Amino acid sequence: MIPNTDFSIRRFLGGYDQNFTYLITCSTTRAQVLIDAAIRLDKVLPFISNQPITLLITHSHSDHTTYLDQYLEAFKQITVIVHPDSSLSIDNNKFRSVNHKQEFKIGKLNFVSIHTPGHYYDSICYQLNPVLFTGDTLFVGRTGRTISPKSNIKDLYDSIYNKILNLPDNIRIYPGHDYGKQSTIQLKENVKASTLLKAKDLNEFIDLMQDYEKNRK
Repeated sequence: MIPNTDFSIRRFLGGYDQNFTYLITCSTTRAQVLIDAAIRLDKVLPFISNQPITLLITHSHSDHTTYLDQYLEAFKQITVIVHPDSSLSIDNNKFRSVNHKQEFKIGKLNFVSIHTPGHYYDSICYQLNPVLFTGDTLFVGRTGRTISPKSNIKDLYDSIYNKILNLPDNIRIYPGHDYGKQSTIQLKENVKASTLLKAKDLNEFIDLMQDYEKNRK
């Protein structure tokens, strides 16, 4: 259990590149929510105790959706939540789209979807106080990258500096990959740890990102 919450989070690590899939369980209703389909179903299935289940997709890059078909096949009443413009948002009654700042409830869990384009056009962070599932928008120690088609560094700056960094500084982020010195971190501590989160403006952020890419190992 997260202290002072009515839910628990179980973390699964693996996938294509140290990906995370998360399983959230409401302690009152036992409703369960998955974040991303990055981990094989057989690794997650022993911990799923309630159906139907809801799957929240942070963005449609293949490493976060690799095992989506396994989940769709296993859970006939699954609901998959995506951005309205996502390539995954097909004409299928299992898929549901959410907009920026849209609130939705699963069991007694109150989520807010935050559209955070930049790393990818259909990126969504999911806020479930006091935590935020950030996908590839924000990691422990750094931001996401903007090197793929449909990524945009100006959008990433806006998403991080005008959306995420305006959230309470004690919110705890749960990223889409295990890239940092720890798997999760409070927002205020992440700002202290990352130069990419200290830019004075967009131009400085672009310079910092270019330096990061140049010196990336």
